[in-house]
Amino acid sequence: MPFNILVLSCLAYVIFLFGVAWAAERRADRGRLGWLQSPLIYTLSLSIYCTAWTFYGAVGYAARSGLEFLTIYLGPTIVFIGWWWILRKLVRIGRQQRVTSIADLISSRFGKSNLLGVIVTVIAVVAATPYIALQLQSVTLSFSVFASPTDDGFSPPGTEATAVWVAGGLALFTILFGTRNLDAKEQHHGIVTAIAVEAVVKLIALIAVGVFVVWFMADGPADMIARIDASEIADWNLQPGRWAGLLFAAGAAVICLPRMFQVMVVENADERHLATASWAFPLYLFAMSLFIVPIAVMGLERLPAGANPDMFVLTLPLAEGQGALAMLAFLGGFSSATSMVIVESIALATMVSNHIVMPVWLRLRPSRAVSGDVRRLVLLSRRISIGVVLGLGYAYYRMSGGSTALAAIGLIAFVGVAQFLPAMVFGIFWRGATRIGAALGMTVGFVVWAYTLFLPSFGADAVIPAMVFIDGPWGIGWLRPRALFGVSTMDPLLHALFWSMFLNTAAFLTGSLLTFPGPVERMQGAAFVRVFDTTTGSPRGWQRGLAEPEDLLVMSQRIMGDEDALVFFEAEAKGQGKAGYLPDPTPEFMARLERRLAGSVGAATAHAMMSQLAGRATVTVEDLMAVASESAQIMEYSARLESQQEEVTRTARALREANEKLMQLSIQKDAFLSQISHELRTPMTSIRAFSEILTEGDLPPELVANYGRIIHDEAKRLTRLLDDLLDLSVLENGTVQLNLGLSNLSQMIDRALASASHTKPERSFIIHRDLPMENIFIRTDADRLVQVFINLISNARKYCDAASPELRISVRQKGGRVTVDFVDNGSGIAKDSQALIFEKFARLTDQTRAGGAGLGLAICREVMANLGGTITYLPGQGGAAFRVAVPLRLERKAG
Repeated sequence: MPFNILVLSCLAYVIFLFGVAWAAERRADRGRLGWLQSPLIYTLSLSIYCTAWTFYGAVGYAARSGLEFLTIYLGPTIVFIGWWWILRKLVRIGRQQRVTSIADLISSRFGKSNLLGVIVTVIAVVAATPYIALQLQSVTLSFSVFASPTDDGFSPPGTEATAVWVAGGLALFTILFGTRNLDAKEQHHGIVTAIAVEAVVKLIALIAVGVFVVWFMADGPADMIARIDASEIADWNLQPGRWAGLLFAAGAAVICLPRMFQVMVVENADERHLATASWAFPLYLFAMSLFIVPIAVMGLERLPAGANPDMFVLTLPLAEGQGALAMLAFLGGFSSATSMVIVESIALATMVSNHIVMPVWLRLRPSRAVSGDVRRLVLLSRRISIGVVLGLGYAYYRMSGGSTALAAIGLIAFVGVAQFLPAMVFGIFWRGATRIGAALGMTVGFVVWAYTLFLPSFGADAVIPAMVFIDGPWGIGWLRPRALFGVSTMDPLLHALFWSMFLNTAAFLTGSLLTFPGPVERMQGAAFVRVFDTTTGSPRGWQRGLAEPEDLLVMSQRIMGDEDALVFFEAEAKGQGKAGYLPDPTPEFMARLERRLAGSVGAATAHAMMSQLAGRATVTVEDLMAVASESAQIMEYSARLESQQEEVTRTARALREANEKLMQLSIQKDAFLSQISHELRTPMTSIRAFSEILTEGDLPPELVANYGRIIHDEAKRLTRLLDDLLDLSVLENGTVQLNLGLSNLSQMIDRALASASHTKPERSFIIHRDLPMENIFIRTDADRLVQVFINLISNARKYCDAASPELRISVRQKGGRVTVDFVDNGSGIAKDSQALIFEKFARLTDQTRAGGAGLGLAICREVMANLGGTITYLPGQGGAAFRVAVPLRLERKAG
């Protein structure tokens, strides 16, 4: 097939995947998750395990090593059927602790140690490079097999150029749909849906080739079985040791591979989906492996000697003139490679960002405040990390020169990620496991794996001198990479697997037995080991009053986004009985906030940020928090007493705040009555005095006109005051008559701005608006709503004390409600005044600045209550900030 047509086909397929991912993201953003979180999508996403190794390499594996390829499928099958309870425990822990990666899980388990996060991240990135190289190699090989020169003499580019273009394209797709935002639980509905579609494509493609081989190239299953018996594959001999080792490696990989952990734990929407996956995913693996042997046998029989067995899925249809089937097979292999690279890159980029970039950023900062746009920093670091990860995969591909067998590359990665298994399994079942033991075990295992398997994969003299393979380093024979401790009879892969896992486990157990877990490790250990015990809560390592709520809100907005942070803080304040205020920094609130932030930046980094704001002891990358010196037993006992005490304290605090508010209102009421009497007496006095003068007669006409205007203005002033009082009374009694109609929100804001411009017209006031977002039609009383807008805009013009005053009007629509935020850039309202600004007796303490009777915001509150909406003050926005929330469709009340 001409190369340009092949490229166009790939582009069309990628555009199709873009469309699928985009549509799924749009549906998720609208809250219409539905089938996006179904067991079917979840099970199909697990097919990320079946990469180009499965699609291409399994056939080559079968042609070279017989039925040994089945170990790659049987290992995960055993885990999902026999170890389902381990998977369920991992998913439950992931949901409770809001972990974002396998590094986050291990870090959180062992005292939220970022040191362990760094170790896991480094191992994962190094182990992933051969696997990513495998995908690049498979795609470039398929291009070279499938493509042919065009009629005008154009020749396809070489494999190295193709690998560069493939790596670049995959990086672009991953960045566009994998790092669009920071989700609280790091879920990517668009990516997962696209992977589910790719799972179907590669399954159909492989089955289609298998059906063609069995029923069209052979004469059906009976003939195919006879051909298998006559082939060299039938002479394969089972090697029990190698078979057991490969089963273990494959079973460990399905748990420890970063991409599998991503889709199995992080992307899991419902723990019950595992029940479906426990039988559906093995069934998928069975379907993928069903025709591997027939394709391998027919390829060995029909294709020339020396043909690459890894490409039999492509070369068999091409040799038989089946171009359409070959194209389907090519797209199946392309799907297998791209889905793996995308999810692996996202998982690794998250780990690099959360456990390397963010801790380094925290350490380099000179102050305690979490300043700057943290969200932008995190997203940028993840995007760069994706490029780096793919670049490392390409570098391995170039340095290794490409392996003759794809399966050999994949097994290197399997053994590498298996180094996480002891820390993970012991961590979720043994409370005595310690951070030192986990760090020692993974470090020793990683070093042994790299020395005995990873570095030798580059070839002799590439990284390790050839003499080291023969005589060992410094002539020490028992340290030879392929004969460690003098054991030279084992297969190289089994040799590396055995020694790395044995020494890893030994170091882990030794380190854990010789050290004692700290208080946080003990609490986290209890939370992990007893995750199914509903009475076990989250660790209570925070103390009351260590951080200011305003600082926590600002930090949360920079990580979670303004809207999500405000919604979270409002819900927490409401739960504490403090609606309209910021929540108290109780230990429970701090723990919930930490878990929420952990979904975006990782558990260790989230804790480090909060520790800095709370003024804890020095926070370092190695030890991210200082802990209480009490033992775990005392803390568990005191937790029960503290829970009862906090309930009493919360009630006493509510009563105290209510009493303080009543006292302030009483004072404000006296001031209000005094102000009202003054406001009534002043115009009445003016009217009486000037009317008496006019009754005396014999005044010049110009004085009569001037005095008449004064009487008219004072009468208008008196009327406005009486109107406000009557309006407030009617609104409070609920007897107001609403004039409901359909009105455009943008036009209402225009009316309010025009009316409010008469307030201090000499001030230059900059207004920021988003007109497309304002183009919403609302069924409400437009005049009443405009009245509220006018009051808020006028207050901003009067009280914003910025040198260059600005007002930002932001409109958002969510569900059946519309919110309009009015935020200026002044100094805002003092914290002790925020609780009273909507009360009808409340005024600012500065009487000269306040003006009027202080009824404006009280009237606004009652207007919004009658319109079925709310008006609230938003703290922590820099200047004064008010949010008006109103329903899209206000229905007229019956009666």
